[in-house]
Amino acid sequence: MKRRDFVRTGAAFAFGISAGSPGLAPGAAFRRAQAPALPTVRLGTLEVSRLILGSNPFWGYSHKSAQLDEEMKRHYTDERIMQILDEAADCGLTALASPPDARWVGLWARYLEGGGRLKTWISQCHGNPEQMNDEIGRSVRAGARAVFIQGARVEEQFGKGNFDLLRSWIERIKEAGLPAGAAAHWPEIHPELERRRFPTDFYYQCFYNVSKGEDYGAAEREKAVATIERLEKPVIAYKILAAGRLPASEGFEFAFNHIARKDGVCVGIYARKAIDQIRQNATYTETLTPR
Repeated sequence: MKRRDFVRTGAAFAFGISAGSPGLAPGAAFRRAQAPALPTVRLGTLEVSRLILGSNPFWGYSHKSAQLDEEMKRHYTDERIMQILDEAADCGLTALASPPDARWVGLWARYLEGGGRLKTWISQCHGNPEQMNDEIGRSVRAGARAVFIQGARVEEQFGKGNFDLLRSWIERIKEAGLPAGAAAHWPEIHPELERRRFPTDFYYQCFYNVSKGEDYGAAEREKAVATIERLEKPVIAYKILAAGRLPASEGFEFAFNHIARKDGVCVGIYARKAIDQIRQNATYTETLTPR
């Protein structure tokens, strides 16, 4: 698609031109009809929408300021989070990623019991090494459909050369019968895991190496996509919008022009009219995915 056509399409959806008749509340057109089917990717045996909902804003991880962190925490009550999950499902998303912390586990159970429409949770285990096996077990018991190890925890062990410990966490997930993944901010990690034949099913790769400072420069993004292009297994790219520093049109276009069809993206939401942002992101995903 030509850039001017892509931007025009995205803008139309962002302002609700394609959302239904005038006067409809945001999201109403989607709620009346069956959720649109977004393109999908496979994480091992699990098929999910190519756009996965991120949860960092829910828990106050803005990667901008302490003030914004607190604002996010105040905004995202359990009820608002559950509303966002339903709105994401109404826009065709099928999965979200979140750590298996106590608040989330309880919220997820209540959400599903109440008929929640988003059905797939991918667990991001981020506990200390001594807690990691417990977090994996909690994820399995609470109904996660896939599990990956958070980037900071992977990097800690990678930096120490503790590959056996890293492998044991991945194997623990596999023994539970779930697709297993590893995340990283460093661009050198996943190629090394593939070289060592880690039994991962997928990777999460950050577009920016924020574990070594909040550097959102273009050079960091280029390193990340060079890594993604080398990997045989599916990759979920995250922070494609530089933690809200890039316009969605620019971030999605760059991401989908530099990842393979087997790969997807994970993007969080923080906006007063979240349904408009979710719809816009879903539209970019649909428009920029080769048919």
